[in-house]
Amino acid sequence: MTGPKAPKDAEKKRKSFYVMRNKEVAGSVQPDGTGTQFIYLNDSRLVSFAKIVGGIEDEEMLNLLTTAEGFRKLVFSMGVTVEMEDPQQAVQFVFQMYGRRDTYGSGTTVRVPVKADGMERIIRLEDVEWSEDDDIPGQIRFEFPKADMQARVAVRFLLQDGFDAPEPEEEGTVDFECPEYQVMLQKSLLQTGNVLRLKRAMEKARRGEDVTVAFIGGSITQGAGAIPINTQCYAWKTFERFCRLCGRGTEENIRYVKAGVGGTSSELGMVRYDRDVCEDGKIKPDLVIVEYAVNDEGDETKGHCYDSLVRKIYLSEQKPAVILLFAVFAYDWNLQERLAPVGEAYELPMVSIKDCVVEQFYKKAGAGRVLTKNQFFYDIYHPSNYGHTVMADAIEYLLKAADGQPEEGREPDISEKPAPYSAEFAQIRLMDREHIPAAAVVPDCGDFGEKDEELQAVERDRNLFTTPEFPWNWKHSSGSRPFVMDIVCSALVIVAKDSGSPEAGCAEACVDGEKVRVINPREAGWTHCNALILFRGQEKKQHHVEIRMCPGDEEKQFTILGFGYVE
Repeated sequence: MTGPKAPKDAEKKRKSFYVMRNKEVAGSVQPDGTGTQFIYLNDSRLVSFAKIVGGIEDEEMLNLLTTAEGFRKLVFSMGVTVEMEDPQQAVQFVFQMYGRRDTYGSGTTVRVPVKADGMERIIRLEDVEWSEDDDIPGQIRFEFPKADMQARVAVRFLLQDGFDAPEPEEEGTVDFECPEYQVMLQKSLLQTGNVLRLKRAMEKARRGEDVTVAFIGGSITQGAGAIPINTQCYAWKTFERFCRLCGRGTEENIRYVKAGVGGTSSELGMVRYDRDVCEDGKIKPDLVIVEYAVNDEGDETKGHCYDSLVRKIYLSEQKPAVILLFAVFAYDWNLQERLAPVGEAYELPMVSIKDCVVEQFYKKAGAGRVLTKNQFFYDIYHPSNYGHTVMADAIEYLLKAADGQPEEGREPDISEKPAPYSAEFAQIRLMDREHIPAAAVVPDCGDFGEKDEELQAVERDRNLFTTPEFPWNWKHSSGSRPFVMDIVCSALVIVAKDSGSPEAGCAEACVDGEKVRVINPREAGWTHCNALILFRGQEKKQHHVEIRMCPGDEEKQFTILGFGYVE
C-alpha cells in the first residue's frame, strides 16, 4: 500500500484547552424525531468551562471568550471528537454565535458532520464566513439522526499564536468504594432531624403497601446533565436505592414522581406542587425530596416562598416525610445558609452536596480527592452522571442513617411552630384557563384569547418525552384589549412565559386600578415559566386585576400561563 504522492503539510502544533472532555451526550427528542444535545455557552458558562475543564486562569483569555470578536481573536480552530458504538455513524456538530439583533437568528451557525470513530475533526475559524451581527458565543449542539442516541465527545479550542494553555490534567476513574468517598458522604449529612415520618414511609414500603416517592426542584431534579436524563438522574437513582433498601423491587409497590422544571425557583414550585406532584389529589406522596438551593436566587421573597412550599408539603393530608436537598454550582455556591434554617426549625432531614464535594475538589489525587470538578459537573450548573450518582448516594446515606435510629418520640407539629420566614403562601393554589375556581371570574380575556403551544417542556417521571408546562394559558398576539379578572384572595402570583423571541413584548399588571409591575418576558432570554408576585399581605377581598400590553407593544406576543392565589 502506498501513500499519497503529495501529502499535505502537517498542521502546526498549537496550544489548546478543552471545554468538553470525555463527556456523555444524548439526543433529546425533537419534533422531527431527531435528537439534539444542547450545551449552552452564554451567561459565563463558556468562561467556567475554560476554567474547570481547561484549567485556564489568564483573565485576558477568559475575557476574550465573552464576545464573538474576542473569541475569534483567541481561538484559531476547534477540535471535535465523537465516539459511538458504530464508528461509521456521523453526528452533526453545531457551534452557534448569538446575534445582537435576533439572539437565535442573526448570528453565525457553524455546522460540521463528525464521524463517530474517535478521530478529532479540526474546524478552522478562518474558513467560516462570520456574520457582522455576531454578539457572543451562544451554544454547542450535537445533532443525532435519531433521538436517544448517545456518544462520548470532546471539544477543544486550539489557540492563536501568542496564547498559552496548561497541559490537561490526567483524570482517573472515580472509586466509589474508597474510604475517602465514605468521608464525603458523612459530610453530606447536614442533619438527620426527626426521622419518624421517614421511617414510617420506609416501613410502609417494606410491608408491601403502596408508597410514592416524589421529587420537586429545578433543572437538576429534571435531570439536566444526566445521560440519559431519565435513568441517570439523581432522582431515579435515589428511587432505585429506596426500592433496594425498603421495597420488593423497583416499582413493584413504590411509585416514582419526578417534577423538576429548569430555571425555576420555589416561587413557581409552590404554585405547581399540587398539579405536578399530586396531580390535583390523585397522588398522595409519602416522601418528598425538595431541591431548590441553586435555583432560589430567583425567589423574590428570599426564603418566604421556600418556607411556604415546605410547610405546604409537610402539612398536606398524607403527612409525607420531607427531605431538603442542597445542590451546588461549579463555583462552589448555593443558598444553603438561607434555606437550612427552614429545615432546622421544622426538624427535617437535610443533605448538603456542597458540604459533600467542595472541600475534596481542592485536594490532590491520592490525598483525599475522589473526583474532580470536571468529573462531577456536566456544566457549571448541572452534575454529570458521576455527580448525579454522588447526590443519590448522599440521600441513601441519610436513609440508612434514619433507618438505624430508634422509632421513639413524637414528630414535630410545625403548624404550631413559628415560620422562619413566612407561611403566607402555604395555602396557595393554581388557577389557569381550564381550572378557574369559584373565587375568580374572568369576564373578559380581551386580546389574550389564544392558546400558546410553544411552551417550556420537561421530562417528567421516567419519561424521555417532554410534557409542556402550563398548557391551559392565555396568549396575546395582537390588540390593546386587556385581560380582566376579579378574584377574592389575599395574595396573587402571576405565572408568565419568558421568551427569547424578538416578537415578545412587555405587559403591565394593574390591581384595583393601580399599576403594580411591568413584566418583560425577554429578560431571561429563553422559553420558560416565570412566577412573579402581583400583591401579597392584602386583606382577603375581591381584587380587580388587568393585564395589558405596554404602549408600543400592542402587536407583540405575551402569554399568561396561570396564577397562584391565596384565599
